[in-house]
Amino acid sequence: MLMEVKNQFKVTLLSIKYALQREMLNKASFISNIVFMILNNSAFVIQWIVIYSIKDDIGGYSFKQIMLLWGIAALSYGVSRFFFKDSFELSDMINKGKIDNYLIQPKNVLISCITSSVEVSALGDMIYGYIIICLIDIKNIFLFTFLGILSGLVITSIAVTVASLAFYFGKSENFANTINSIMTNFATYPGGIFKGFIKILFYTILPLSLTAYVPIEVLTNFDVYKIIYMLVGTAIFIAIAFISFYKGLRRYSSTNLMNARI
Repeated sequence: MLMEVKNQFKVTLLSIKYALQREMLNKASFISNIVFMILNNSAFVIQWIVIYSIKDDIGGYSFKQIMLLWGIAALSYGVSRFFFKDSFELSDMINKGKIDNYLIQPKNVLISCITSSVEVSALGDMIYGYIIICLIDIKNIFLFTFLGILSGLVITSIAVTVASLAFYFGKSENFANTINSIMTNFATYPGGIFKGFIKILFYTILPLSLTAYVPIEVLTNFDVYKIIYMLVGTAIFIAIAFISFYKGLRRYSSTNLMNARI
């Protein structure tokens, strides 16, 4: 079992490595994508500086907490989009029969599917996240990394779960894209501004608590129980993603498109 996990991990790293090398063939495009993403994210700092010059507290969040929220959101988004880019393209892959290539491989089908390419601009998101933590709270950089990885795995798991609906309902890309947008866009707003049903939704079905709010609480006031909550919650959503995908895979219809992967 451990040997299988080790081999799968090696294959996954190689897949990401080769995908990155393909993107680096055009160095100008590669670097500009990263730089422009960092600049794009940085523009929002000005917005919050202006807002906090008017108010000292927004939804119970200080300016430092807002910056940490943006940092963890950028890192988790970067992790999910760089290492698991195709989890966000999975609905299209299912509908167009593009999973055929992965079914004949002796490795995990889901992991092979979602790690076959990378999103270069996501490196800019991760770099931006580290710029934020270095400026705001560098002593917690390792905890920040740990929480960012967990958050990224949750975002990826949600993407896989909603994409797996395509096995049952066919064209479900719009729904999947909507859910993925909610998971990323709302994670940059203070959790305190959400009340009632929306707050319950963000702490259960759409776990923004795991991707944004709890990580900020841990970074500002360390709590081992919240770390355990993060670990258990992440494991649950990963399990749901795998179960959803493999149950749906039984209904998959091949298009007999066998394209070589290089």
